[in-house]
Amino acid sequence: MRGVVPTVLAAAALALAQPAAAKCALGANGIKHIVDIQFDNVHFRRDIPNVPSDLEQMPNLLDFLEQQGTLLTNHWTPLISHTSVDILTSLTGVYGDKMGIPIGNSLRYFNPNGTSTGAGSFAYWTDPLDSIVNNPTDTTPEMIDRVGVTHPAPWVPFTRAGCDVGAFSVANIELENIGLDITTVFGANSPEAAEVAADEASPDPKVQNQPIADFEGIAVHCAFGSPLCAANSQPDKLPSEPGGYNNFKALFGNKHVQPQISPSGPVLDLDGNPVADSTGNQGFPGFDPSASQTLGYLAAMLEAGVPVVYGYIADAHDDHVNDHAFGPGEAGYVAQLAAFNDAFGKFFKRLAKDGITKENTLFVITSDENDHFAGGAPSPANCDGIHTPCSYNHSGPNINIGEIDADLSRLLATESNDTTPFAVHSDSAPTFYVTGNLVQMDGVTRKLEHDVAALTAFDPIVGNNIPVTAALADQQEQSFLHMVTADPNRTPTFILFGNPDFFLFSSGSTKACSPLSACSSESDAFAWNHGDFQPEITNTWLGLVGPGVDHKGATGAIFSDHTDIRPTIISLVGLVDDYTHDGRVLFEVLHDDAIPVPLRQHRGTLSDLAAAYKAINAPLGTLGKLTLQHATAAIEGPDAAYIAFVAQLAGFTQQRDALAREIIQMLEGAAFGGDSIDENAAKKAVEAANDLISEVP
Repeated sequence: MRGVVPTVLAAAALALAQPAAAKCALGANGIKHIVDIQFDNVHFRRDIPNVPSDLEQMPNLLDFLEQQGTLLTNHWTPLISHTSVDILTSLTGVYGDKMGIPIGNSLRYFNPNGTSTGAGSFAYWTDPLDSIVNNPTDTTPEMIDRVGVTHPAPWVPFTRAGCDVGAFSVANIELENIGLDITTVFGANSPEAAEVAADEASPDPKVQNQPIADFEGIAVHCAFGSPLCAANSQPDKLPSEPGGYNNFKALFGNKHVQPQISPSGPVLDLDGNPVADSTGNQGFPGFDPSASQTLGYLAAMLEAGVPVVYGYIADAHDDHVNDHAFGPGEAGYVAQLAAFNDAFGKFFKRLAKDGITKENTLFVITSDENDHFAGGAPSPANCDGIHTPCSYNHSGPNINIGEIDADLSRLLATESNDTTPFAVHSDSAPTFYVTGNLVQMDGVTRKLEHDVAALTAFDPIVGNNIPVTAALADQQEQSFLHMVTADPNRTPTFILFGNPDFFLFSSGSTKACSPLSACSSESDAFAWNHGDFQPEITNTWLGLVGPGVDHKGATGAIFSDHTDIRPTIISLVGLVDDYTHDGRVLFEVLHDDAIPVPLRQHRGTLSDLAAAYKAINAPLGTLGKLTLQHATAAIEGPDAAYIAFVAQLAGFTQQRDALAREIIQMLEGAAFGGDSIDENAAKKAVEAANDLISEVP
């Protein structure tokens, strides 16, 4: 049963029972609907002191969160902090080592001959890893769990409880890639496959884009017997799902969803326009939807009787029409945030008219991660974006907005004469796959690590050569940070966490950079970097509003991360997952009558226990930050000291894992199994966690 808390097994068995008909029973706290929304890089903090933050420029949303519920501001991402990793962590409540995606929006895997191949992290839930490459050598499940099969799907507890689940642009719970996904879901000889083939063969770009609008990015996973899936549905196949998942159906793509939720015509955004792509194809607009598009589609789903909906909204700091980045306070950025604010005002008003309010609906809203602004100061210096627009130089010799693209292979050849063959997942935190899949202590790997640690590059933002590397994680540290999956081929040789001004890639060229600035270039196409470990990137926010949620406003008193979202939702609606979470229920921000009795009776002790658990187990908790710091120093140091450190960290990781398992058994048992708490055992576990932190190798 994949490590299910023993005391939860009885409840899990009930959850696995197939309902006789579709009658949604969320079952707790008067919750009738769930609205789960993830932004891409929308900030609570201010990026420039004079310019109001993203949320401050969206008062319709910020006031809703602060005045009607709780806005957790001491909220963190996992590592590596990327859209795919962050959303999938939120959906499952586990870190990447347990659900297969710990690296980024793409990753690499080692082939048997020692080379590595790139793969995507966005794929349908049941896809194999390398679903879009010819002749892949790694076809393990994309969403691989610890025993090598597909991780349980996040919609299952809801559909088993008789509730349809809708998704718009959310990672991996709807079709992500035309091609294999069409074959997997509809069949190679299906009308849908024939339609896609015909459209892709057309010389008209609009027709070529039609399959994306028709089939990607939108899905409804139906409860057993749901009338919504009576037509145009496909079997919702989850062959690895614990307890089985038979005879459930789903609607995939706007072509099949729209007729069921909006039979009178196309689904409209909140401004009254058909939801469509940039060429005018009605349906999925692509994976950078506006707030008006996402919220309009979610509202249509809710109004059609889909009680659980997930949606994703693209960032506001990029110009998605002209393909360049905005700086804080720039007119286009401010205008997009104003449009977002308007959309949320319309969304809440429309839902209220439908009787969907905070009295019966759980709203869960967060940002996948924050971004570092790679750019200089705006002009004028006192601009605030609202009364005085901010300006940036987007081109020419004085450009002051844009990430710095730097070529690692050329920099290494220039500065260290290191021509070791390797490939990277390009990023602000690139993952190195050294050709040959060499062991960590191989001399070639150790030299490359030392040379990477010493790298410098020219940063035109500051006008100087600066250090590139901020931290390093070898495979042992990756294991500690929950980044090593059940598929060993995915594990990078090591990871470079870089200066966040930089986006680092490798051309494979060993041509010298003369001068060093020849290996750096700046463009305003991208100016917002994530992936790294710095707090400005990894510290984000989580808003909760609805039945059972206290009205605490904005608070930084509680450490939380994306793994805590899933168990909190599941607990509030009285359901249960058939696996143990890495996160815990955020009971400190819930009403007494909305949490299980054991949590209520032992609030103080369990709050201390939960804080200790996050401190030792969260990648960006106290222990994760300390071990990354020490791992970096050990990697950069002499071999003998490094060997000793690796051995010590391996033992330390085992200690941490054992203690974390003990603590989460207590927390999950109290939250989902009705288990009473042994106060003495809980206090001893807190002491053990504190002792562990004091013993960081």
